[in-house]
Amino acid sequence: MNGNMKAFQPPYYAVIFTSQRTIGDKGYGKMAEAMEQLASQQPGFLGIESARDNELGITVSYWDSLEAIRNWKENSAHKIAQEKGKQEWYKNYSVRICKVEKEYSFGL
Repeated sequence: MNGNMKAFQPPYYAVIFTSQRTIGDKGYGKMAEAMEQLASQQPGFLGIESARDNELGITVSYWDSLEAIRNWKENSAHKIAQEKGKQEWYKNYSVRICKVEKEYSFGL
């Protein structure tokens, strides 16, 4: 699991991206790194966590507002990655946007 989350004061938003990949990298790893770096520079970005096994990948990005999420979705470089994902990298995916109203943790 890749996680670089700090504690943030709720409320904030989580974008949960769940996917099944196609076979082979086809440039996916490089693009994923570039998108994480680009997202981290966007206004309203709070952090990201991700995990993947052989079947399922889950990436959760955290944002301070729905407007920040919309702006990221419409980012031109991100739009290119989205299209490439549909054409080459994903068998399927789903996106869920949730408002985080409470959080707690252990051992951080």
